[in-house]
Amino acid sequence: MFLDYYNLLEQPFGVTPDTRFLYLNHMYRETLASLWYGLKEGRGFMGLIADPGMGKTTLLFQLLQRLRRSSARTIFLFQTCCDTSDLIRYLLYDLEICPAPDLASMHYQLNDFLVREAKTGRQVVLVIDEAQNLSDSVLEGVRLLSDFETSQRKLLQIILAGQRQLVGTLMKPGMLQLTQRISAANFLDPLDSEEVAQYINHRLRVAGYQGKPLFTKDALQLVAQTSGGIPRSINSICFGALSTAFSLGQKRIDHKIIEEVACEQSLTSLARRMRMFSSSETTPNSRSRSESEQQRHFSLRKVFHLGFLSKPARNIPA
Repeated sequence: MFLDYYNLLEQPFGVTPDTRFLYLNHMYRETLASLWYGLKEGRGFMGLIADPGMGKTTLLFQLLQRLRRSSARTIFLFQTCCDTSDLIRYLLYDLEICPAPDLASMHYQLNDFLVREAKTGRQVVLVIDEAQNLSDSVLEGVRLLSDFETSQRKLLQIILAGQRQLVGTLMKPGMLQLTQRISAANFLDPLDSEEVAQYINHRLRVAGYQGKPLFTKDALQLVAQTSGGIPRSINSICFGALSTAFSLGQKRIDHKIIEEVACEQSLTSLARRMRMFSSSETTPNSRSRSESEQQRHFSLRKVFHLGFLSKPARNIPA
């Protein structure tokens, strides 16, 4: 598609958590350092809170890659709509252990595994993503996992990662024993306008782009404004901008392209255009639509043609 047109080796604004594209500004570096040193010091529990689309999972994958290089054993769980037995079962499956039929026996299996790993000097790290979906009872079960320990060290290090609803759950009085065990809690803020520009240029470089800036300064400012500094939204807008500019035979992305893409990707705007189109089709004069209505109809068809709708340390702010 537009890869050859822009001399790109691969898609720069994909939707998967590819750690090669991770943009490490000061906030992401601080968060990685906080989690890394917390694990190395055996703090037991840590938290990572971020709004949807902030690259939380990509950041965690980067941390897990680094841990594996240091010979740690890592488990990444994201099936969080479950009960306590299911969670322990998923954990054991990830460790390639056939789970016992009851919870007590599964705890015994896990403890036996952790003791054996500790004797070899290997650290075991459990990351639970989308932890905001965990019920209070399952969170209590997670807390009990921290009881696997010797007199010198915790046998299991746990990172709870989730959206800001997780904070509300952890602030409940019944969660006090768990929150007292969380040694560090990090929050990912949206990128500012300068960081948005650096983020876009970073991803283009990783994708192999070399040459003059693809986005004008005005375009970058508008991306920052319309995306709210959310990496996932930035990716969506930039992918749409490259697609649209390619279809127009335009090499550079200006603010007009961003305006068009942002409008097309707005569900509110889309719903309004769909209602107008539906209404015009039911009127006697539907065959004589004005030129502006025809343009809106073309724009709507282009949204579907381009596939726009088909479709990761700071303290938590008070």
